[in-house]
Amino acid sequence: MNNNIKGLLLIIFGMLLFIVHDTLIKLTVNDLSLLQILAFRATVGSLILIFYLLYTKQNIVFSSAYPYVAVFRGLSFFIGFLLFFISLSKIGLAEATSLFFVSPFFITIFSYFILKNEIGINRIFSIIVGFSGTLLIIKPDFTNINIYMTFPIITACSYALSMTLAKKTADKDSLFQQTFHIYVGSFIGGTLISALIYNSDINFNILDNLNNHWILNDIQTVFFILFIGVLGSVGIISLIGAYRIGSPLINAPAEYVHLIFAVILGFFIFDELPDFYSFIGMFMIIVSGIYIVFRENRKNILVVTKTTLRS
Repeated sequence: MNNNIKGLLLIIFGMLLFIVHDTLIKLTVNDLSLLQILAFRATVGSLILIFYLLYTKQNIVFSSAYPYVAVFRGLSFFIGFLLFFISLSKIGLAEATSLFFVSPFFITIFSYFILKNEIGINRIFSIIVGFSGTLLIIKPDFTNINIYMTFPIITACSYALSMTLAKKTADKDSLFQQTFHIYVGSFIGGTLISALIYNSDINFNILDNLNNHWILNDIQTVFFILFIGVLGSVGIISLIGAYRIGSPLINAPAEYVHLIFAVILGFFIFDELPDFYSFIGMFMIIVSGIYIVFRENRKNILVVTKTTLRS
């Protein structure tokens, strides 16, 4: 078995872990504290990363040569995925997943302004097609817009900005340092917002999932939340391994299998089935996204992936 096939299998395995991870959060987000899940997930991810670095005898470095950028990346990443997981409780799994797949378009845009990469007419057309696909999914009538449909798009934007900044700071900060910054941002964000909510009379209406209290006295619940963290962390490791041994031109388009998994699990577990226009929108996002992936990778500008450093 050659390395490209191994990388492809790791991508599929990682996507499977991520969709199970998202499904478990969707099943429990109304009963458990989403902030606790994110904080615990960050803790699990940090521990796994530390053990990996110790095992491979690499230096463990938490600091950054770009401290302000690191803080911004960590907090924006946390806020973005906090909104994404909140959206899972309000809209379909496939819709949320497909709307997040607009991240390559945002990466292309941010690459132009931050990395000074040129954008040709073909990629501009792909961006227009991709965002047109999001409109088919959201179907805004401008009188009753579903605010939760915008959350995955905000997540895609914050993710894209974070990935572009990661590319910008890669000359001095390693992948493992950047991953630590994401985990630290999630842990601090989860604990601080929880403390703010519990010690004040603040009640989030749109973000009502944030009002749930942490559960620490139920061993089964704690282990369940830790299991969610393990799924996300192992998923990241699978993707990192895939891109280390396989071709990005093969791996990046394969990440769209996540959307197929989302449609299947959404139907069988939540009895959700996107309508015809939503399927057309998904198709437009996938086709235009894959085109951008190929264009970016062929020029060695930026590997556009959906879930690298996702946690």
